Amino acid sequence: MSPSFLFPQTQSTVLPDPSTYFSPNLLSSPLPTNSFFQNFVIPNGTQPEYFHPYHIQASNSSLSASYPFLFFTAAVLYQVFVPDLTISASQTTSYGQNRVISSYSDLGVTLDIPSSNLRFFLVRGSPFITASVTKPTSLSIKTVHTILSLSSYDGNTKFIIQLNNTQTWLIYTSSPIYLNHVPSEVTSKPFSGIIRIAALPDSNPSNVATLDKFSSCYPVSGDAALSKPFRLEYKWQKKRSGDLLMLAHPLHAKLLSRDCNVTVLHDFKYRSVDGDLVGVVGDSWVLETDPIPVTWHSKKGINKESFGEIVSALYKDVKGLNSSATTTNSSYFYGKLVGRAARLALIAEEVSYYKVIPKIRKFLKETIEPWLDGTFKGNGFLYERKWRGLVTEQGSTDSTADFGFGIYNDHHFHLGYFLYGIAVLAKIDPAWGKKFKPQAYSLATDFMNLGQRYNSDYPRLRCFDLYKLHSWASGLTEFEDGRNQESTSEAVNAYYAAALMGLAYGDSRLVDTGSTLLALEIRATQTWWHVKAEDNLYEEEFAKDNRIVGILWANKRDSKLWWATAECRECRLSIQVLPLLPVTETLFSDTVYTKELVEWTLPSLKNKTNVEGWKGFTYALQGIYDKSTALKQIRRLTGFDDGNSFSNLLWWIHSR
Repeated sequence: MSPSFLFPQTQSTVLPDPSTYFSPNLLSSPLPTNSFFQNFVIPNGTQPEYFHPYHIQASNSSLSASYPFLFFTAAVLYQVFVPDLTISASQTTSYGQNRVISSYSDLGVTLDIPSSNLRFFLVRGSPFITASVTKPTSLSIKTVHTILSLSSYDGNTKFIIQLNNTQTWLIYTSSPIYLNHVPSEVTSKPFSGIIRIAALPDSNPSNVATLDKFSSCYPVSGDAALSKPFRLEYKWQKKRSGDLLMLAHPLHAKLLSRDCNVTVLHDFKYRSVDGDLVGVVGDSWVLETDPIPVTWHSKKGINKESFGEIVSALYKDVKGLNSSATTTNSSYFYGKLVGRAARLALIAEEVSYYKVIPKIRKFLKETIEPWLDGTFKGNGFLYERKWRGLVTEQGSTDSTADFGFGIYNDHHFHLGYFLYGIAVLAKIDPAWGKKFKPQAYSLATDFMNLGQRYNSDYPRLRCFDLYKLHSWASGLTEFEDGRNQESTSEAVNAYYAAALMGLAYGDSRLVDTGSTLLALEIRATQTWWHVKAEDNLYEEEFAKDNRIVGILWANKRDSKLWWATAECRECRLSIQVLPLLPVTETLFSDTVYTKELVEWTLPSLKNKTNVEGWKGFTYALQGIYDKSTALKQIRRLTGFDDGNSFSNLLWWIHSR
């Protein structure tokens, strides 16, 4: 990475105080702002988080676990949190003590509940909830259901609890424990050591033997290393003897490398909102995805006979560039204007219309530079030290400004557009690129830092989730269903733009990191946002009515958007397509699915006049399988999305 540049420092008035639930030793480092355990460290801290396969809720005295049921309608799929089991000390001490995160890793978090002498190792994808009881303590395990039976085995180190809601739970301990029960609580005599609790999937007796076999060895944390391009390696820190059993979601199952020494237990499954989770035995996994070449221009190129139409559109679009006429000071909408202009430069290169490039270069310099040198009037990037990262001037005093950028919302979306413009400008004007390289890298590092070793000003991979294999957009807001992301295509743009910036600066490591995250984001989008009935991933009723997810949450799938109803199908399609780029072809490489999506959307465009921008993206996808119809439709459009242009749509159709 380039020498670090820090934007001017600010004190945010809207960010929560991280010291409430992080242990003091963690506060001197950058803290995660879009993580899988974010609900645990936001001031209220009462909402659960989903850890695959359990929904976990923490309090200052207890931890509640739910093996959630999936509810679905034609509009939404979600898991309901019910505190199936709540674990605490029978008598808690010193109520003033907060629960606290004492450590975290890519794949897990350690939660301490001092008032109950409990330390939980919450590792994602573990079929067991594991706790260390740090000194002799009488435990309480309460349930909202009725306990039908409690049976003990193996010299009081294994117990089976049957509840009246059809659930069966197993408890394993590192040494004998003495348990009693009343209708909705199990209590113990003082115990210290390791306790592990697991729901029995499908209440199937053959799964008991599997849980028995892997009940000893437990994970305390897990790291995910981007060791080589298009390859991700999981390594768990584990304790006690035996083999480690973890669970893989459907995308893991597709990407598990033949090289890695693991055993997949195809018949051992937990249900999940993300599809079935299957057992995988092994201390480390290797995940490999197909390489995605990152290119400035279209893959197939454009026939010479199409140059004329694109050139005349470029002439008009470039003529309209005027930085002094820009009315927005929103980091998002401003970024889209920068990205739109940068596309014009690359299209001009592709159709050999070089004479417009100086004007585009001038526009890009005039629009990007003020954000990098702090002279932009009314907004700009600043650095805050509480959580450590970039905020905008407006976002530092208003949590709703810039779509919540100041509370770490949507960072990759906004910064991705700026990086795209910077990459193109550095390509066509290397001297400018060199001058502003430290600022450019600061924007990239805000959401793409690989860790403390590389840069200690920003947290590791702010938005990208190394277990789910896609990004989250929502930052420091407490949500009942955890983190969420709406626009996958803007996430794709962010990693694509970073890889292009790596190309512009001759930085192979940035190209590799950007390309790898890009490839994973695309695979995750195709797995969870692109709804294909034949995948059987979603319930039939939801799959029948939806061809694309609007907002995907850790714990829910929603057909609506933040800014539009589920009925606005063209809105849903467009927000998962924009901005239109060479890499869009890879994102929508499944032509059969793309045609289904377009045909599902087209009726929603009928008799609507104010949706020209959205029509453009629908016809762009139509161009993948029906170029001539799409071209006719695009030529009739009277307006375009603020990040798109007539030139860009023509470039797309003619490069099919």
